[in-house]
Amino acid sequence: MNRLTRDEVKHIAALAHLELSAAELTLYQEQLSAILEHAARLQTLDTDAIPPTASVLPLRTVLRDDEPGPTLPTDEALANAPAVRQNCFVVPPVR
Repeated sequence: MNRLTRDEVKHIAALAHLELSAAELTLYQEQLSAILEHAARLQTLDTDAIPPTASVLPLRTVLRDDEPGPTLPTDEALANAPAVRQNCFVVPPVR
């Protein structure tokens, strides 16, 4: 993998709306090139025998099963509402 040029780093910085000093250009040229070289090395690994996975952790849910239960009566739900119309909360319009 070829190292990034200063012009490529300037272009990347422009896309990210960043102004970089000469020292930062040099630093990021080295760092971004190293990251791309590492990614290129990873691409050479044979992963055909490894199944795709979304997580290395076992699947576990902390949520309880959704079971219907008693609901709050409408009059109690609306009891403290500042304004009610036809069994609904009345709220100001969004502008």
